[in-house]
Amino acid sequence: MWSSSTKRIRPARSAPISVGGGSARSSRSPPTKPPIANGSAGRPGGRAPTFDRDAYKQRNTVERCINRLKQWRGLATRYDKTAAIYLAGLHVAAIFIWSDDPKETA
Repeated sequence: MWSSSTKRIRPARSAPISVGGGSARSSRSPPTKPPIANGSAGRPGGRAPTFDRDAYKQRNTVERCINRLKQWRGLATRYDKTAAIYLAGLHVAAIFIWSDDPKETA
């Protein structure tokens, strides 16, 4: 332990060594992206060059179904201990969602 009469002395910090032009940055160049094989296909960040409307509809249907299943608290929080009980709860939730479907009124 330090006593009250002993003072701890810290060394002074030195300034960074300047490398070419007074900058303390690295001399390495920034990372570059690999070249794209087909640069003309599609726009960066935009829609893919081939858009399949039917596949999109099916993906959207599945995603909406999963989101409706997630609204069930027991499924979202995974309170069930075993996989079999969880699967049974999933089936019950799916039956309720299927029975409330407004398109299936006959």
